[in-house]
Amino acid sequence: MAQTVVITGGTGALGSAVIERMLQEEARCHVTWKFAHELEHFTHRDSVTLHEVDCAVEGAVVDFYAGVGPIDASIHVVGGFAAASVEETSRDDFLAMFDLNVVTAFLCCREAVRSMRRGSGGRIVNVAARPATQPVGGMLAYTTAKAAVASLTRCLAEEVAESGIQVNAILPSILDTAANRTAMPDAECARWPKPAEVAEAIAFLAGPRNRLTSGALLPVYGRA
Repeated sequence: MAQTVVITGGTGALGSAVIERMLQEEARCHVTWKFAHELEHFTHRDSVTLHEVDCAVEGAVVDFYAGVGPIDASIHVVGGFAAASVEETSRDDFLAMFDLNVVTAFLCCREAVRSMRRGSGGRIVNVAARPATQPVGGMLAYTTAKAAVASLTRCLAEEVAESGIQVNAILPSILDTAANRTAMPDAECARWPKPAEVAEAIAFLAGPRNRLTSGALLPVYGRA
């Protein structure tokens, strides 16, 4: 039976790769977007159900999950990145990273759990980042936010362990995307994991073949 899957932030490079992989599994995909420009180059418009949702707004997330109905998996790709030293980071900058990464993950996890408890369980996959467990300098707000996503994942996995809900997160390094190649033209981009490769790991964690793994923070670094 085909899965019903939520994919937040599905219009970016990784989100699109996740959609493509889930469509291969014949999943019914519900995909969130926030800004109109995200849809300009979105190639899966006819294959998924699109929803305009700001995933940092509580009421919007509650209404979205209620409208979708029972789900089998919820994959939370929506997030944001910023690099700055601690002295260059304002309070607003710091809180913005938490809104984009932690608040969105929390609200979507909560509503996914509510939906899955009404059924027979399900799978939740968050996107943290390699710096969450291997910090580097110059991105304190982002790293702290992604560390919070990692902690949220592990805490929630324990809380819902008896409910048939499995909760995991992936830890990507720099992804091999056009934007990252442009931003870092001298980097060894061949060593970076490709979005399609990371999507394969997400698809496993979000799918019925994953019967045992919960509370994991899965490294997907490639050779980076």
